[in-house]
Amino acid sequence: MNISKRVDAMQFSPIRKFNPMAIEAEKKGKKIYHLNIGQPDVETPECFMEAIRNFDEKVIAYAESGGRPELISAVIDYYKKYDIELEPSDMIVTNGGSEALSMSFLTLLNDGDEVLIPEPYYTNYSTFALMAGGVVKPIPADASKGYAYADKENIEACITPKTKVICCLEPGNPTGNILSLDEMKVICELAEKYDLAIIADEVYREFVYDGRTPVSFGQLSEYADRVIIVDSVSKRFSACGARIGLLISKNKEFMSGCMKIAQGRLCVSTVDQIGSAALFRLPDSYYDEAKAIYCGRRDAVVEELRKIPGMNVVVPAGAFYLTCALPVEDIEDFLTFLLTEFEDNGESVMFAPAAGFYATPGKGKNEIRIAYVLKEEDMRRGVELIRLGLEAYNKKLGK
Repeated sequence: MNISKRVDAMQFSPIRKFNPMAIEAEKKGKKIYHLNIGQPDVETPECFMEAIRNFDEKVIAYAESGGRPELISAVIDYYKKYDIELEPSDMIVTNGGSEALSMSFLTLLNDGDEVLIPEPYYTNYSTFALMAGGVVKPIPADASKGYAYADKENIEACITPKTKVICCLEPGNPTGNILSLDEMKVICELAEKYDLAIIADEVYREFVYDGRTPVSFGQLSEYADRVIIVDSVSKRFSACGARIGLLISKNKEFMSGCMKIAQGRLCVSTVDQIGSAALFRLPDSYYDEAKAIYCGRRDAVVEELRKIPGMNVVVPAGAFYLTCALPVEDIEDFLTFLLTEFEDNGESVMFAPAAGFYATPGKGKNEIRIAYVLKEEDMRRGVELIRLGLEAYNKKLGK
C-alpha cells in the first residue's frame, strides 16, 4: 500500500507526540502534570446537560447540514453583543473549529496556494492546509515583543502572487498574543489590496486579560466579504468533547462552496447542538468568572517561571497558553528526561515542545508551550517541576 505524498508531508501533533512516554511513566506510578494540552478542568456549564436531558424527540434524526435552528438562533443573538448582525445563511455549524478550518481551506485553496500565518501557530493549521493542497508561509513574530506581528510592512513582505489567505488566531495559540481592532483593520486593508481572504480564528475571544475588551474581525463590517470567522464551544465553554464549531462569513460564494462540503458529510451531532444552544445563551457573568480563573492561573505560571534563573517571560494577553524559551539547547531531549528519568516525590511534568508550532525549520528548539488549564496549585507545582527538572538535567549534563 502506498501512502499519499500529501499525508506523508504531514507531522504528528507536537502536543500529543510524547503521550506514550507519559502513559508509560504513569503506569509505573509517577504522577504527571499535563501542561501540554488545552483541555480545561473548568466544569462545563450545567445548562449544557440540562438541555440534553430535556431533549424529548423520539428519534435522534439527521440535523440540517447547516445546523439546528435553535443553535443558529442562539449564535445570532450572541453576536449581537458585538454589534455583528448575522443571518442563518451566514453560518454553518461544524464538527468543532477544526472542521470549519478544513472546510475553509478546501473551499479557498488550489494546489500550491499559500496561507500566511504568524508563527508560532496552532500546529493543525499545517495539516488542514496540506489536506487542501496549500502551503503554510510564516509571518515573523518577535518573542521579545509578545509575538506581535500585525505590522503592515511585516505582513506585506510575506505576500506573494500565490498568497490566498491570511490566518489570524485571535487570541493566539500558542502565544496568547492579541490584536487590537486597529491592528485588525491593518490586516483587512492588506487583504483588500491584494484580494485575499482572512480566516479569523476567534475561539478564545472572551479570554483577554488586564482590562482588555474582546473584539472581533466581524466588527469591521466594511470588510465583511473577506472575513471568515471560525468559532467553537470547545474552549470558551470548556466543552471540548462536544465538537461543535461554527463557520461564519457574509461572502455568499464562499458559504455556498462550504455548504457543498457540509452536505457531503451530512450533519453535526444533533444532541451536541441542543446542548450548545444553551451555552451561547449564558449571561456575561459566566465569561467574567471563567476569565478570572484563567487570569489567576496565568499569573501563577508567570510567577513560577520567573524563579528560573535567566528566564525572560512575556505575560500573555489572552487565551490560556504561554510560549517561552528555556535555557536548554534541545527541548525534546529535556522533555524525554522529565518523563523517563526525573521525578520529585513521585511526580513529573510535561509540556508541548514549541518547534512543532513553527513552519520555519530550526525555530523553537529551545521553546515550550504551556497550557494553563489546571487549577492554580497544580499549575504552580507543574512549573516548579520544570525548574527542578532543569536543575537535575543540567547536573546530568555536567553543567
